[in-house]
Amino acid sequence: MADIVLGTGRWSEAALTDEVADHLARIDHVTEALVHSVTSLDELSVRQPSLLPGWSRAHVITHLARNADACSNLLLWARTGIEHPMYASRDDRDQAIHKGASRSHRLLLEDLVASSDRFSVAARAMPTEDWTAEVSLSGGDDIPALHVLRLRLLEAWVHLVDLDHDVDFPDIPSGDAELLLEDVTQQLGGRHDVPAVSVEVDFGTHHRTWDLRGTTSEPAKVTGEPGPVLGWLLGRTGPEELSGDAPELPPWM
Repeated sequence: MADIVLGTGRWSEAALTDEVADHLARIDHVTEALVHSVTSLDELSVRQPSLLPGWSRAHVITHLARNADACSNLLLWARTGIEHPMYASRDDRDQAIHKGASRSHRLLLEDLVASSDRFSVAARAMPTEDWTAEVSLSGGDDIPALHVLRLRLLEAWVHLVDLDHDVDFPDIPSGDAELLLEDVTQQLGGRHDVPAVSVEVDFGTHHRTWDLRGTTSEPAKVTGEPGPVLGWLLGRTGPEELSGDAPELPPWM
């Protein structure tokens, strides 16, 4: 059987199937943690501030639900070849979040569960070859459909922490944190407003280093464990738990 081309690499059908299954298992795990966390909230606590300025926990929960539907749209695009953008527009996305945040705790939870289930069903219905189809993110970047799974994994873990309830960055499993760090450093490394920095992360069983070269200056060197490094790169936490001369980073998004 011929290899499947994905980005700059070639995958056997079996390897691609295994990669999808691995990502879906990771998404199932974080979704379970997310639903558990939201279930443990109540009418008062969902109105409390999240870690995101100007957003309550209800805003974050609504965003997570709409993002699940947005990711489902991308999978539909990949499967049918008919363009289905993540959101109709940025304004439509923002209005849906702000309107949805006014709902009761019960409706917020039901929406989160239903949208997560829709995404899971859509992902598991994808033929293997369709994971290589190109789709476009809201910002215009083209990615293979397989990377939609990485996108959802990042969104779910980061915004679960943003709920500021019962999960923090060090609670993210090491394997998931490594995938998230791969994606975050890749995105930051392509920005001109990011200072030059070399980040070394200790995963316990191994170390990895990522170079963010947003400028041509000599990079600062920063080391730490996965959770604190991820929180710092995303602008959610400071550099207190890191070693080295951590520079100030621009906002993540």
